Amino acid sequence: MAKAAEYTLPTHRAHVMGILNVTPDSFSDGGRHNEDQAALTHAAVMISEKADILDIGAESTRPGSAPITLEDEWKRLAPVLEPVCDLGIPVSIDTYKAETARRACRAGAVIVNDVWGLQRDPAMADTVAEAGVHVVMMHNRQAADGSINIMDDIDRFFERSLHLADKAGIPNGKQILDPGFGFGKTVDQNFVILNRFETLGKYGLPVLAGASRKRMIGAILNVETDDRLHGSLAVHMTALLKGAAIVRAHDVGPHADCVRMLAATHLERTPD
Repeated sequence: MAKAAEYTLPTHRAHVMGILNVTPDSFSDGGRHNEDQAALTHAAVMISEKADILDIGAESTRPGSAPITLEDEWKRLAPVLEPVCDLGIPVSIDTYKAETARRACRAGAVIVNDVWGLQRDPAMADTVAEAGVHVVMMHNRQAADGSINIMDDIDRFFERSLHLADKAGIPNGKQILDPGFGFGKTVDQNFVILNRFETLGKYGLPVLAGASRKRMIGAILNVETDDRLHGSLAVHMTALLKGAAIVRAHDVGPHADCVRMLAATHLERTPD
């Protein structure tokens, strides 16, 4: 089990965060891995495919999904979280609830992936700081608004998130940003973000790209979620070339291959 105090996000190459949904209703793989053994089996498969991080979530954040209670979320997580942490690679907990994050970190999670960037639950920033873990602060909106400048909106949101992180005492070295592909954005706005992804480097923090199987891909290729691998790879490779430090993906093996090939290209030698 990776310990929070011992874990530091490596910077020698980009990392692949494998998605492990233990939900019955996620937009792409809902219901496939919500049985305990199925979740553990899928986690082991992603590790064999060279995942660097596993991101486990128990509440769907797809558009139109209904919120669930803390106890319902924990009921889904409790049987699988510690066994997944015991598999030997860093585990991220995908939640915006501070109490879920607290319990998950006690169970071994070393990253909190908050889709509301510390801004939904007032206790989240302090919870992350007390646990000594990394945090992914994702940009989000209640609803898409095609009339706004999405990059300006992201900047304002990140300024608030970073203020909360700094105020709580989360070290700069444990902060990660995510522009939130697909969350409260139009399809066009997602491509604006992708085209300007390199500008997010101005914060001096690792940036995560998470476009796996999302609607922006389906809108262009006119394919259902299970047929969006190639589009996901294209979007993520573009983000990697523009500085992404982490890609969050359902299909770990192909993404791991892309990351390793890109590392070899940059190094002009075989990566470690």
